[in-house]
Amino acid sequence: MATQETDRATHRRHPDARIPLSRRLRKTTLIAHIVSAGAWIGIDVMVAVLVLTGRFGTTDHVRGLAYEALATFVVWPMLTSGLICLVTGLVLGLGTRWGLLRYWWVAVKLVLNLILCTLILVALQPGMDEVGEYGRTLTSGAPEPAFISDLLYPPAVSLTALTFATVLAVAKPWGRLRRRAGRSPAARRP
Repeated sequence: MATQETDRATHRRHPDARIPLSRRLRKTTLIAHIVSAGAWIGIDVMVAVLVLTGRFGTTDHVRGLAYEALATFVVWPMLTSGLICLVTGLVLGLGTRWGLLRYWWVAVKLVLNLILCTLILVALQPGMDEVGEYGRTLTSGAPEPAFISDLLYPPAVSLTALTFATVLAVAKPWGRLRRRAGRSPAARRP
């Protein structure tokens, strides 16, 4: 008897959710969302370390290896974690009371995710061949070519935006995008 009640409770959904999520699926999706966001932040920290090592490393060989690693390993893991974060965020938005465009903090996180994923494809990825070539030139011992574009901005911007998104997820500020019609002010919950 208790098992049946537990099963029923597991499949209850919030009345504001657009798609039904079982408790297990919601928790699994939330874990995937948190892990992918953490991986994204970790990859950004790695990018910052590689950029700083490439810029201020003690030898040309070390600097070259940092740029080669940056060109080889950064874009696709970062984009993958960003897209997993986006998809799981969409599922959570549709399957929980928070919605996609119901609360300001969720909408801002969604926009930040879309902007950052777009920047990975539009601004970061196209320059990686040049970064890799620059690194190979430094590693080979050839005279240092003209310095490549400034790579300090991508990790700074991304880490700032991801930190802000994390704060939004914890603090949940600002309330609803728009109030529901027909509900009394006492019934409204932020």
